[in-house]
Amino acid sequence: MKLTTLTLVAALSAGAAFANPVAPADVVFDEYGAVEASLTGTAGDAEMGAKIMASKKMGNCIACHAVTALNDAPFHGEVGPELDGVGDRWNAAELRGILVNAKGVYDGTVMPSYYKVSGFVRPGDAYTGKAPKGPLDPLLSAQQIEDVVAFLTTLTE
Repeated sequence: MKLTTLTLVAALSAGAAFANPVAPADVVFDEYGAVEASLTGTAGDAEMGAKIMASKKMGNCIACHAVTALNDAPFHGEVGPELDGVGDRWNAAELRGILVNAKGVYDGTVMPSYYKVSGFVRPGDAYTGKAPKGPLDPLLSAQQIEDVVAFLTTLTE
């Protein structure tokens, strides 16, 4: 009886931990910048991840990266590395870490950190005085990050 109760409590606690997505400030990185734990506790949708990557209103990843699987989307960039085979080069935790905070993995990269909300330099104040004030929202939601990770892991050679 005690084992069953403990198992039930542990299962409910684990579920409760993922009832809400991990907040950007609470993301845990390993020493290399990887994020082992899912941000939502829900598997990503690879099809939605492809849409996010190709959408100018969401991730717009193809503005900088070429991706053969997204050839129907126009204007693939050459600023970042080609993403064909990325699922063989990095695992889901490494890809998640790069998406969450690219600058934490690659110092000096121009890739945006899609799930970071603090620590930004706001140069617009010096030029236009129109830099946003107060807290910023992440560029992508936790589930959108998981969706993109799911898509990227399908890009194998």
